[in-house]
Amino acid sequence: MMSRRPSFSALAVSAFLVALALFLAGRVRATPPPKPAIGDTDVLATIPAAPGFPEGIAVHGHTVYVSTAATFGTAGNNLPSKIYRFDVRDGSSLGTIDIVGEDMNHEHALSGMAFDGNGLLYVLSTQIGIVRLDPADPGQQTVYGTPLEDLPACGQTLPFPLPPGTPCSPTQLDAPPLPNDIAFDDAGYAYVTDSLQATIWRFPPGGGRPQIWFQDARLDVPGFGPNGVRLTPDRSHFVFAVTGNQTGTIYSLPHVDQPQAGDLATVHTYNAFEAPDDLAFGSSGNLYVSLALANQISVIAPDGSESRLPSQGSLIPYDGPANLAFDNRTASLLAVNHAPFSNTPAHFAVLRTFVQDHEGPLARP
Repeated sequence: MMSRRPSFSALAVSAFLVALALFLAGRVRATPPPKPAIGDTDVLATIPAAPGFPEGIAVHGHTVYVSTAATFGTAGNNLPSKIYRFDVRDGSSLGTIDIVGEDMNHEHALSGMAFDGNGLLYVLSTQIGIVRLDPADPGQQTVYGTPLEDLPACGQTLPFPLPPGTPCSPTQLDAPPLPNDIAFDDAGYAYVTDSLQATIWRFPPGGGRPQIWFQDARLDVPGFGPNGVRLTPDRSHFVFAVTGNQTGTIYSLPHVDQPQAGDLATVHTYNAFEAPDDLAFGSSGNLYVSLALANQISVIAPDGSESRLPSQGSLIPYDGPANLAFDNRTASLLAVNHAPFSNTPAHFAVLRTFVQDHEGPLARP
C-alpha cells in the first residue's frame, strides 16, 4: 500500500509556518534590552577584605584600577598596598599590582590615582609620595614625587615661636600630612590635596619636590579638609571638596601660579554629616560628588542646581562612596565603596551607576 503524500498546499502552509516562527524568533532576539533609568546601579567588582578599604580609581582603556588600603592602622600588618585591576566590560579580575619599597613597620596606604598621556599611572602613597608605574610592566616602579612635608602649625609657640617666613600649616592643631587626591594640568603640574594640613601642593612637571600652591584656614575643619580635586573642563579653575563632619563645601580656585585668599570661591555647601569626598566632571558639564556619609552621589548641574543619586537596585548599597571615574562604554559613573565608617568588608566594591553621561576631558600631559 502506497503512503499518502502531503499535498502541495500542505507543504506551503508548513513552510510558511516555519518561516513565520523563524521570523518571530529573530524579532524576539533582536529586541534590545530595556534602557536603564538614571540612577540604576549594579556591582561591577568586589574588593577582597585584606588589605581592603579601596579608595582611588582610574580607568585606562578597558581596565579599571582601584587602590587599597586607604586606612589608618596599617603599621605592622605585613600587607603591601595593592592596586586591583578589573575589566570594565564585565568586572572580571585582571590581577593585582603590589607597591614595592614600603616599610611594613610604618603606616602605608594608597589614595588617589591619575594617568598621563603615555598611559603611566601615578599613585599617591602616604609613605612613599607619588609612585609612577607602567601597567604593562608594573614591577618597575619609581618615586615620581617626594612625600609631602610635615609642616608645623602656623600658630605654634612651644617650644618656641616659628621664625618669620617658616613654611607652616594654617591649622589650629599640628597634624601630619595626609595626601588624598591628585590631578594634573596640561602643562604637567600635579596638584595634590593634603587633608590634615589645610594645604594644596603642586609638583613640578617631571616630579620631584612639591611646593605649597594654596593654603587657607577655611580649609581647616573638623574631620578631613581638602579631599577630591579636579580641573574644570575649560581649564580655568580647580574645584575641590573640603569634607569636614559639620558642613562640607565644594570650593573653586583659579588655575594660576599663586592663587590668593580672595580667590577662594564657594561652589556648593552641603548639610551637616554628608561629607563630600571626590569629584568628577561629565561631558554634560555636570559635576558629580560622592557623599561619604550621606551614601549618595550629588549631581551639580552647570546652572548650580543639585540632585541626588542613590544606589538604585544594587545588591551592594553605597557605603562611604569615595573616588569616582567613568565607564564611557555604558555612560555610567563608577564609584568606589570605601566603607570606612561601617567597616563592612562585604561592601568593598566598585559600583556602576547609569548617568547617561560620559567623562569630561581630563588633563593627561
